[in-house]
Amino acid sequence: MLNKPAGVVSATRDDKDKTVIDLINFPGRKEDLFPVGRLDKDTTGLLIITNDGKFAHNIISPKKHVSKTYEAIVTGKISEKEVKIFSQGMELANGNKLQPAQLDIISYSEKDDTSKVRVIIHEGKYHQVRRMFGAVSQRVLELDRVKIGLLELDDTLERGEYRELTEEELNLIK
Repeated sequence: MLNKPAGVVSATRDDKDKTVIDLINFPGRKEDLFPVGRLDKDTTGLLIITNDGKFAHNIISPKKHVSKTYEAIVTGKISEKEVKIFSQGMELANGNKLQPAQLDIISYSEKDDTSKVRVIIHEGKYHQVRRMFGAVSQRVLELDRVKIGLLELDDTLERGEYRELTEEELNLIK
């Protein structure tokens, strides 16, 4: 379990940017490690690093319907209209059809004209959460993945820190 910081890419190697694998001090063959799924360079939060392909497939396969939960700060005031659009699924400008997603409004800052929201998706298309908000004329300022399936990010981990999953945590996402 890695608490991915912003500015780091979800890749095993990159010629110009620091990768999530660069953050890991692994006693075995580091080249066997890979991230389970991806988070954008600017997205923070829960990322699982493994060397087990079957385990990774069980998490990222769309057929498994493993949910991914994000918290975001977005521009403007999110209303029940956007909540309904997300819940019905949507079609993006490029024609990609998205499954229904859950959008919960956490708070609104009148001072900054921003909303804090929680989004739960069951697929992981390219820049999906950012593009979903773009489709309803909102811009994502911060995006943090806090949960995969029933596995929650350990809130004692600072950005860039990681730890092994416990047996109990592994069972939450198998």
